[in-house]
Amino acid sequence: MIESLILWVLAIGLAPFFAALILKIKALFGGKKGPPLLIHYYTLIKLFQKGSVYSTSTTFIFKLGPMVSLASVLVALLFVPMAGRAPVVSFHGDVIFLFYLLGLGRFFTIAAALDTASPFEGMGAAREAFFPIICEATLFMVLVLFYKLTGGLSLATYWGGTQPGLLWQMAGAPLFIVVIALFIVLLTENSRVPVDDPATHLELTMIHEVMVLDHSGPDFGFIELAAFCKLFLYASLVALLVIPVHTGFFLMDLALFGLALFLVYGAVGITESVVARFRMDRVPRFVITSFGLAVFATIITLEFIK
Repeated sequence: MIESLILWVLAIGLAPFFAALILKIKALFGGKKGPPLLIHYYTLIKLFQKGSVYSTSTTFIFKLGPMVSLASVLVALLFVPMAGRAPVVSFHGDVIFLFYLLGLGRFFTIAAALDTASPFEGMGAAREAFFPIICEATLFMVLVLFYKLTGGLSLATYWGGTQPGLLWQMAGAPLFIVVIALFIVLLTENSRVPVDDPATHLELTMIHEVMVLDHSGPDFGFIELAAFCKLFLYASLVALLVIPVHTGFFLMDLALFGLALFLVYGAVGITESVVARFRMDRVPRFVITSFGLAVFATIITLEFIK
């Protein structure tokens, strides 16, 4: 339990660092030096030192959105097994609770955007509500596959200890397709290229960023930290499948988990460097590809087991 709590604290503390790694990789591809790896810490400190500005047209929902968004992600991280260790909290069915917990945070983020009565933020909120629907279908299809393989319904059953290695043994090559599907979900849920571009400031093409235009100070700091932690959560799920090694030694497992995270975040940085942002009408087709891959992997695996 102590090791699990330490990993949870490390996840929250290192999430901004890993997010900055993406900026470094993009700068490397552009022939630039790029910002320091601690840039997000500087930004968060600066935001928490400022005051928040609220429009007279907003209600308490606008203030509640960033806090619920951050709280939901921090609680969700409690259910994620990291470095081969059991999660802080685990129970049968927690994987379903986890995804609806993340949905709760998304709901309040969307509600806060709509509370501003801004047409631009409403446009971004509509996109934010649409694309994750496809991602949820993909995730539940992956859950169907993992449930059929393990008979369990919790994250610890799928990603804890030696379980990722056992999943590779039971599913084989189709699990590689699952990894690709989860990577697409990671890009979509975290508004990364090619679904969205977090570096753009053109409201007509933004999804997540346009919803938080009116937030400032500590509220915006909560939103930024929640985004870093959410990206870390999805990256952890992919990383545990990329390097499914469990040695039993805490420091060794921690090093392997860190290496897997570097690979996943590096893949995100490379993707954003070599792929352009899709037109908005092409994004749904890209996202639904993840569902098709998950269905394909499930059918192949179940037929192979049969």
